[in-house]
Amino acid sequence: MLDAALRRVIERPLAAAARPLARAGVAANAVTLAGFLLGLGAAVAIGFGLPLLGLALFLGNRLADGLDGAVARQRGPSDYGGYLDIVLDFIVYNALVVGFGLADPAARPAALVLLLAFVGTGSSFLAYAIIAAKRGHETRARGAKAFYYLGGLAEGTETIVFFTACCLVPQHFALLAWIFAGLCALTTLGRVMAARRDFGGT
Repeated sequence: MLDAALRRVIERPLAAAARPLARAGVAANAVTLAGFLLGLGAAVAIGFGLPLLGLALFLGNRLADGLDGAVARQRGPSDYGGYLDIVLDFIVYNALVVGFGLADPAARPAALVLLLAFVGTGSSFLAYAIIAAKRGHETRARGAKAFYYLGGLAEGTETIVFFTACCLVPQHFALLAWIFAGLCALTTLGRVMAARRDFGGT
């Protein structure tokens, strides 16, 4: 919901930060992989009961996620880079949920439901992108992307806010997870309805 607005704010700072990396010959995929390792480290830290360390690593992961696209735009984007970026993002998001579930057994039911909700948001997002590409649909509302980005209530910005809150008050993870799972469910429903509207159906 907030990604398009945030993109307008951070696009120039990210481009400036990415410029020296691009000039030094750093590949966008290398930035993506470095961010992925930070994200996995965040999940491990959370699982071992170190949520503040997990938050620091997660924010580093999110910074890398912004930088890799900025580097790619300066060095030349690739379809594989866009593919790698979204796949590793989804793995990190789910790994963080697993980390919270491991850290607090009482929160595992909420973590499991949230993982299911993430399946809905991820599959509805990617399936829409596949059909949109087949039909030649394009959008730049969230910047130049490797494939069509369909919005919703729970997008990247909301996910960052959610995990940040969970790391700051991990004792309330279960409650936050139930709330965010509901937002994800509404996002999935909205995307299914958008697909029916845009692609036709009965």
